[in-house]
Amino acid sequence: MNERAVVIVGAGPTGLMLAGELALAEVDVAVLERRPGQDLVGSRAGGLHARTIEVLDQRGLADRFLSRGTTAQVAGYAGVPLDISDFPTRHPYGLALWQNHIERLLADRAGELGVPVHYGHEVAGIVQDGAGVDVALSDGRRWRAQYVVGCDGGRSRIRKAAGIAFPGRDATTSSLLAEAETDEEPEWGIHQDALGKHAFRRTEGGQVGIMVTERHVGPGREPTLRELREALVAVYGTDYGVHSPTWLTRFTDTTRQAASYREGRVLLAGDAAHVHAPDGGQGLNTGVQDAVNLGWKLAQVLRRTSPEDLLDTYHAERHPVAARVLRHTMAQVALRRPDERLRAVGETVAELLGMEEPRRRFAAMMSGLDVHYDLGPGHPLLGRRMPDLDLRTTDGPLRVFALLHEARPVLLELAEQEPHGVDVRPWADRVRRVHAECTGTWELPALGAVPAPTAVLIRPDGHVAWVGEATRSGLEEALTTWCGPPAGARGEAAGTAAPQP
Repeated sequence: MNERAVVIVGAGPTGLMLAGELALAEVDVAVLERRPGQDLVGSRAGGLHARTIEVLDQRGLADRFLSRGTTAQVAGYAGVPLDISDFPTRHPYGLALWQNHIERLLADRAGELGVPVHYGHEVAGIVQDGAGVDVALSDGRRWRAQYVVGCDGGRSRIRKAAGIAFPGRDATTSSLLAEAETDEEPEWGIHQDALGKHAFRRTEGGQVGIMVTERHVGPGREPTLRELREALVAVYGTDYGVHSPTWLTRFTDTTRQAASYREGRVLLAGDAAHVHAPDGGQGLNTGVQDAVNLGWKLAQVLRRTSPEDLLDTYHAERHPVAARVLRHTMAQVALRRPDERLRAVGETVAELLGMEEPRRRFAAMMSGLDVHYDLGPGHPLLGRRMPDLDLRTTDGPLRVFALLHEARPVLLELAEQEPHGVDVRPWADRVRRVHAECTGTWELPALGAVPAPTAVLIRPDGHVAWVGEATRSGLEEALTTWCGPPAGARGEAAGTAAPQP
């Protein structure tokens, strides 16, 4: 039996990102993937939003992705483009890059960190007990892990085996996506009619990329070539002689979210935790950000620096984020329905989004730059992403994101004189302490300028856990909550955490 501290099921973007995060913390992790290899047939999702690019930048990875894709203003709402070029970020844009390239780059990163990705390993079921989780493969092999994370998509076997409910709403519309050959030249570009939106494009491999809305909601299985032909005839009056598809799938506006992101030693991330219509292109981005929120927390629990209840903050923080994504994708699906009254509502929404304040707020939301974890009242920075500011340190100039490359917490002290009140040395083995100077305006997307703090505690995911304003009030509590008890008190406080194998 193979034994690991963590087994991740699913080698998509979420699973691979999580694997890299755990490997950075030296956690013994392996990924199980039912596909025979990393090659992903079909283009699938395409595009990274600004916050996801920032997250990659926090790990020193952004340039790899930027060199493979094309930067563009990709944020939008119900067909209304939302420009973020004036936002206070080093990445005021999105990135057009197909999922197969995103996965390959993340797989390369996982390989560099020594993470084994086992292809052709289909998980049949799991059984958990007080000490870990048994993972049964379809071929009879067995694995054992202290924790299992299901990153295995909307039909997640891990979620079902853990008994986690997946409430939501069934599909009201469906579309077919395909990459195939055609005997006739199709009608290139986007076409919209009473059924919905349809499109033809030329793929990177020279095939014809097809998207066509079905007249009726399709069944919950993979579609057939016959169904694709029938859908094309219904829209265009011809199927253009479509044949030899290398990829054919169906997507719907099914909207569901896991009732809990954790059940004991089983956790969920990405599509296993939330599914929705692709409007706004937020699915892949939300999953990658799930992974970055979970990775450091799970690592600290496994290393016994934090108690197991730190994992409960993963659901508390990420469930509301996805719930908002689901709510707004449903709204966008409704606004694109071919109904005169809804079209009037859509025109009104477009008019509102043309105004400055609504544009800023919705653009910040759709780009992921406004995510705010509720860490209680206080400074506007608290719970929000830390801006990537330019710093002057004794080691020379640095960017804030460069301090996060190793996925460790950072106590950034910006005052000329060190305030009294809290001895942070008991956390020195876990928290990087940096003295720096910073000039310029502190500004957040949508909120605008905020008061400059004298110190901030930055979590490994880049969110601010504590803000100092000339005092250290609350710092010890924040360090204990997010970095574990101080040295000497760790054994008692982390007693419920699982030991490393």
